[in-house]
Amino acid sequence: MADGERDGDQVPGIGDVLNEVGPRLRRIRRERGATLEALSEATGISVSTLSRLESGGRRPSLELLLPIARAHRLPLDELVGAPPVTDPRVRSKPIVRGVRTLWPLTRRPGGLQAYKVMQRPDASEPEPRTHEGYEWLYVLSGRLRLVLGEHDVVLEPGEAAEFDTRVPHWFGAQGDEPVEFLSLFGPQGERMHVRARPKGP
Repeated sequence: MADGERDGDQVPGIGDVLNEVGPRLRRIRRERGATLEALSEATGISVSTLSRLESGGRRPSLELLLPIARAHRLPLDELVGAPPVTDPRVRSKPIVRGVRTLWPLTRRPGGLQAYKVMQRPDASEPEPRTHEGYEWLYVLSGRLRLVLGEHDVVLEPGEAAEFDTRVPHWFGAQGDEPVEFLSLFGPQGERMHVRARPKGP
């Protein structure tokens, strides 16, 4: 995650998790009595793409899963079906950096890194920084202020942003409440393929 330390150990079974996404998407859609055509209309994703995603012919990506999760009104992790941690000895330990607490969601060296982040309000002035990489943010709760180059925006729950971290940037809680968000960070050039500020359902 930008402006925070990265952690790196391999998470076992990630391939198995991805392989189960398609069948889970089909089951969730059918449980809700939705057709592929209705889901296509709600998400803007073509029927053929949705069909291939459910059958395993299309690899799941964030730009596909986010609108589907919003259409079903489900958290992204529930839609993906990330395996529950049953042994507390292998649970990710939070990393505390001032007002920011990070929970690593990936444990592999290099490559894409994912974090759940909780950040408390901070009265200090933004100090934009730059570094190599590409970052994607998705707000879970609270409001996230993002200063990016000449832009100064506030992201609400359910909104996302992605940016090249070589552009001066800073982000933090907006208002008096903490903000919780997901952060995906990759090496320079490894984009997340998600549009900033996805449309509402």
